[in-house]
Amino acid sequence: MLTLSQIRENSSFVIERLKVKNFDAKPIVDAITGLDKKQREIKTEAESLQAEMNKISKEIGILFKQGKQTEANEAKEKTSELKDQIKNLSADSEKLQNDIFALLVQIPNIPHESVPEGKSDADNLEIRAFGALPKLPETALPHWDLASKYNVIDFELGNKLTGAGFPVYKGKGARLQRALINFFLDENQKAGYTEYLPPLMVNEDSGFGTGQLPDKEGQMYHVTADNYYLIPTAEVPVTNIFRDVILSEKDFPVKCTAYTPCFRREAGSYGKDVRGLNRLHQFDKVEIVQIRKPEESYDALEEMVKHVESILKKLNLPYRILKLCGGDISFTSALTYDFEVFSAAQKRWLEVSSVSNFEAYQSNRLKLRYKDTETKKSVLAHTLNGSSLALPRIVAALLENNQTDKGIRIPEVLVDYTGFEYID
Repeated sequence: MLTLSQIRENSSFVIERLKVKNFDAKPIVDAITGLDKKQREIKTEAESLQAEMNKISKEIGILFKQGKQTEANEAKEKTSELKDQIKNLSADSEKLQNDIFALLVQIPNIPHESVPEGKSDADNLEIRAFGALPKLPETALPHWDLASKYNVIDFELGNKLTGAGFPVYKGKGARLQRALINFFLDENQKAGYTEYLPPLMVNEDSGFGTGQLPDKEGQMYHVTADNYYLIPTAEVPVTNIFRDVILSEKDFPVKCTAYTPCFRREAGSYGKDVRGLNRLHQFDKVEIVQIRKPEESYDALEEMVKHVESILKKLNLPYRILKLCGGDISFTSALTYDFEVFSAAQKRWLEVSSVSNFEAYQSNRLKLRYKDTETKKSVLAHTLNGSSLALPRIVAALLENNQTDKGIRIPEVLVDYTGFEYID
């Protein structure tokens, strides 16, 4: 959430920059500016009345001592009237504050200056790519057929137990899932991330803190009896660990990682883009989260991008990195890099990670600050996160790209985790 001071001091800049996100901020910014002006006028009036009341209150005692009973009682009545006026002004101010807040949460984060303009994912900018694209024979199978052939993922059983988008992993398929999770966590720990195992449900405050609420209610599963939400990503509970926290400079850098199942209602479309593991309602993901001082956050973002790259290289998966354009970047992000791996049998790129800097947008919602040692003031920290990595499309690419006459070849880096070299 943007701060009121950002709107008050840089309204033209906010309006202009949000055009990059194809968002017309002018009506909301104008409304906030008008409400803020009214609130400041009310504050000035209330302070003036308070000063008048304080002055009269001091005079009351003097009037009583002078025996001026009538004047003293009139003065008391006046202070009572002033108190009621101040109370009413306070109520008006509180309502205006709530109205301003309701408008502030509707404004997206300001995109970083490097975010390219664009309307959709077709306008994203490729930064770099790695690895030769696999060349498979015409008889190569997509991962959903390979999963059936080798009996490692059962989509129909998942449909029976729950519904579409809830696959069941079996035998070597389940072991491959566990191997990838452990491999990702180990790589993250080596890079200095502390592992957490958070709850899979969060409350409304947590959903609001990271920007899922009130923007994405329809994408989350809601446990109505308790008013909890199943997490769409570990980002939500892990980042909220630091909600209402004031860090000290010695706490930086804060680096966290967590494995969780993730739950999203968004997989309601049909076709090849959502077939098999391409889009699920429940999937496994390992997340990385960083909290940094503002002047360090973009260096941290580059560090996170290189870290995710290193994992994909070890898996020997061809990938490309995209800088998201204004029309594709999320509501809360200032700058996002997407990683896509090439799925050889489907002959298409699959997104497996998004690494984002939210600057102070989440921190303002979370009231996540740190104490600056020089100014002694509390400053909003910057938050970042990324998938490191999301499993379903990684598994899809591994199955498709590594199919051989002997079976599915397991990347060398995973063999110690799986205990086998081939799925056959």
